[in-house]
Amino acid sequence: MKQGITIQERLKDLRTERHLKLEELAATKISKSALGSYENDELKEISHKNLVELAKFYGVSTDYLLCLTENRNHPDMGLTELHLSDDMVGLLKSGRINNRLLCEIATHEDFVTLMTDTEIYVDGVAASHFQNFNSLLEVLRGQVLSQYQPVEEDTALKALEAMQIQEEDYFCQVTHRTWDAILHAIREAHKDDTDSAPDNSNAIKLIKDAKKALAVPGSYLDVFTALMCTQLQIRYEKLTEQERTVLKNVMKKTPAYKDSPLSRMKRR
Repeated sequence: MKQGITIQERLKDLRTERHLKLEELAATKISKSALGSYENDELKEISHKNLVELAKFYGVSTDYLLCLTENRNHPDMGLTELHLSDDMVGLLKSGRINNRLLCEIATHEDFVTLMTDTEIYVDGVAASHFQNFNSLLEVLRGQVLSQYQPVEEDTALKALEAMQIQEEDYFCQVTHRTWDAILHAIREAHKDDTDSAPDNSNAIKLIKDAKKALAVPGSYLDVFTALMCTQLQIRYEKLTEQERTVLKNVMKKTPAYKDSPLSRMKRR
């Protein structure tokens, strides 16, 4: 997930979240082709007039369209109203974390639950209840031991011991479950983003190239040379025999081939 958003992405997001097609922006008096280029062409310059028209149409500020602010509804919110510490403000301004991701986490519907459970644990609100419950179980366990003298493997005795709950364990489980739900939801929301996962196209291309190279007749040195030619955009099959021989002699000297299992294998 990217740290920031471009003007093109912002315009497209504003339109798609309203389920509008480009044709439905006719009220702006901006042509469909211009609107399309505004959303897709990073080099397309938006005139001041059209920028103001789009801001009016979407009901946002021009600063919001220009990605100068993330605040659509609270452009003049003061820091004092947010009760943020200097350290928090410094962190948000530092660029060390992804502020957009932090905002999505904090505005998720389960985040309030996560914060409530965290506050209960940090303030020790439930600590005495856990202690009282565990003490009661320990008393019951002591009574069972003194009155019935059960064997160590006694099921009831083991159950009384297992029922004791540590405050840390309980809240770790509760908060972990909520945290997992939040992260999963955000990941699902961004699964189609072009920048949410590494581009595997290079890896896929390399696999295809390797399979093609393996079909080359000759030794594994021929295969290795053919693969290197593919990476360098040289058509191995178009080379003369003399050119192939020269290339193979060069490839023999590269650490990439020397350290490769191919150099120690013979083709059948």
